[in-house]
Amino acid sequence: MARVANTLLAALAAALLCEWLHTPIPWMLGPLLVTALASMLGAPTRSSVLLRNGGQWVIGAVLGLYFTPQVGALVVGLWWAIALAVLWALGMGGLFGGWLQRQHAGDFAHLPPGAWRATSYFASAIGGASEMTLLAERHGARTDLVAAAHSVRLVIVVVSLPFAMQWAQSHWGLQVDARLLPKPGEVHWPGLLVLGLATAAGGLVMTALKRTNPWFMGALLVSMGLTLADWNGSAVPKNLSDAAQLVIGVSLGVRFQREFVHTAPRWLASVASGTVVMMVLSLGFGLALSWATGLHPATMILGTTPGGIAEMAITAKVLHLGVPVVTAFQVCRLVAVLVLVGPLFRWVLGPEKKADLLVSGLGDKS
Repeated sequence: MARVANTLLAALAAALLCEWLHTPIPWMLGPLLVTALASMLGAPTRSSVLLRNGGQWVIGAVLGLYFTPQVGALVVGLWWAIALAVLWALGMGGLFGGWLQRQHAGDFAHLPPGAWRATSYFASAIGGASEMTLLAERHGARTDLVAAAHSVRLVIVVVSLPFAMQWAQSHWGLQVDARLLPKPGEVHWPGLLVLGLATAAGGLVMTALKRTNPWFMGALLVSMGLTLADWNGSAVPKNLSDAAQLVIGVSLGVRFQREFVHTAPRWLASVASGTVVMMVLSLGFGLALSWATGLHPATMILGTTPGGIAEMAITAKVLHLGVPVVTAFQVCRLVAVLVLVGPLFRWVLGPEKKADLLVSGLGDKS
């Protein structure tokens, strides 16, 4: 408890400093950066799972309030663009995995061939970090390398993209479709209680069903459903939203423990450079989708960039860059990754490679 409290105090100080410096998304970036730096220096940082779940619950409820009936119709009309974005993410992840496999084949020659293929494949999937790590473990992969790859990718995107968007906003005055901006809302405590209880029930149901990001996805779906039904009970207080961003930032930062720095430096460097390339390619893809859909480039870039749902949606929320569209694109991509990545891996392996993997798994067990 003391470690959690000290970590939160440091995160709060960093958030206030970033707010004073007018950095983008200060309540998430400040805690993330200070926690990651302190963790890598060996400080006894710690994140509370309970608080992280609470933060995801709040953010899910906040984002769902953007999905008015008008916005819902707009998002449904973008089904073809969302499908293209899903195919783009799967294809880009596959190419990234193939490059990682060839680039580091010599570094990890001691691993069985099947285990190394699984490591590079699941490390390159765009989304579902914890689920990809579990799938990698089932296939005998190096789970530490998989988890490290996802952490590096996520942090690079979360740190760099908001600054780029803020710079573009200050120089070009980014203004997205007015339909995607939040409707004016006031906090009404009875309505907020109803929203809290309903979204908590959604989180509990998703947890019982063992779904990914249950507190975020459960709260998002329930809040979205209420808003699509034209419910106007209450907005969520800004202070509560800021606190949720803070604990999410801390949960990302504590992944970077001192041991993390010594985890295959060349591997981490390759993941970092590959992430930058994917961001550049996604920039071009987002611009193309913007031209095809007529939506603002910033919205499409955030929707197709290889980041996380909550982090990209928070960026869109704070900078007013089309939260519903960004959320819809990111959610659909995550669902596709979780559903398709495992079967695609088994299909790509083929009978001969499956046999290699089985042998390596039996060797590990023996």
